[in-house]
Amino acid sequence: MPQLGADMAAGKLTEWLKKPGERVKRGDIVAVVETDKGAIEVEIFENGTLDRVLVEPGAKVPVGTVLAMVRGDGEAPSAAPPMPRPMPAVAPSVPKPRPAVAVPERRAPAGPTGRLRVSPAAARLAAERGVDLAGLRGTGPDGAIRIADVAAAPAEVAPAAEPVAALPEPATPAEAIRRAIAAAMSRSNREIPHYYLSHAIDVSRALDWLARGNEQRPVAGRLLYGVLLVKAVALALRDYPEFNGFWRDGRFAPGAGIHVGTAIALRGGGLIAPAVHDADAMTLDALMASLRDLVARARAMRLRSSELADSTITVTSLGDQGVDAVFGVIYPPQVALVGFGTPAERPWADQGTVTTRRVIQASLAADHRASDGHRGALFLARVGQLLQEPEKL
Repeated sequence: MPQLGADMAAGKLTEWLKKPGERVKRGDIVAVVETDKGAIEVEIFENGTLDRVLVEPGAKVPVGTVLAMVRGDGEAPSAAPPMPRPMPAVAPSVPKPRPAVAVPERRAPAGPTGRLRVSPAAARLAAERGVDLAGLRGTGPDGAIRIADVAAAPAEVAPAAEPVAALPEPATPAEAIRRAIAAAMSRSNREIPHYYLSHAIDVSRALDWLARGNEQRPVAGRLLYGVLLVKAVALALRDYPEFNGFWRDGRFAPGAGIHVGTAIALRGGGLIAPAVHDADAMTLDALMASLRDLVARARAMRLRSSELADSTITVTSLGDQGVDAVFGVIYPPQVALVGFGTPAERPWADQGTVTTRRVIQASLAADHRASDGHRGALFLARVGQLLQEPEKL
């Protein structure tokens, strides 16, 4: 079961599109999975033969569960792994409160009574995780338990997790999407040290260039203003790659390509941000076609797994909603989000004279673990420079 977003814990397999014994190749759609974000088409990333199906349609299984076995050319059929157990629809009971762990006021050596040596931070972490301090061996002075000892505690030290009460089933698809968004954004606010920057960009020349070009195009082939924004961000990422990737396992992992997630508002409510792969290498016409296709399939709830899992940065534009600026929340494990407001006539000083120009407010939300404000300012300035020369996008 693929991980289709930081907020996804499980998915329901609804349909197999390939049967055992059929040939499959990289990029083929082999199954459909239902998530809070709708029906997602699952792609395959290996060439071979679909050997065996391990999860039947209708089963809901956790992320990471093996759905099927693929046999490479020349390989013998593999032994079947244990069949995964479907997840229960509703958890059986409400969790019981765990006993509180006393937090000593300061670290101190054991006295004659043999009191447990533990730092306050370690005791707090143990309380949060339900770790039994009596079962740990400390690595601090005189055997004192430190926070690193609690963080590295093996699974058997912690008591078995209590079953938790399931949330009621969402009444509508929009409610399910909003619940998924809320889970991801709550995690983002807890874990990511955000910093925010904004930059005013004169887009008069870009908008004039776009209007002149669209006069020569058929209606169906005209470019929208948003395509210039996506392309400018994608090209700027070539110069500032620290904003294009993921924070994983305590370090920054650069993206394999520049795959720009574009926020799309769904008609029934909610938001989704599928990726345009290799956006920096596309022409504006190809990028416009890809965006139109993504919008249509997102609103029909027929996106592909790679389009939800591969985004290396997110771009959100509320230019058609009349807002001056948008300051977004980073979608984990990404490290940056770029927002654009509405182009508006503003006073603009140029070479000692004041005139009016069409100006947009660009914003950057970035992860302070992967970058800093100096680099963020240079990145936003580069986006602005690119929009001054639309013919080069």
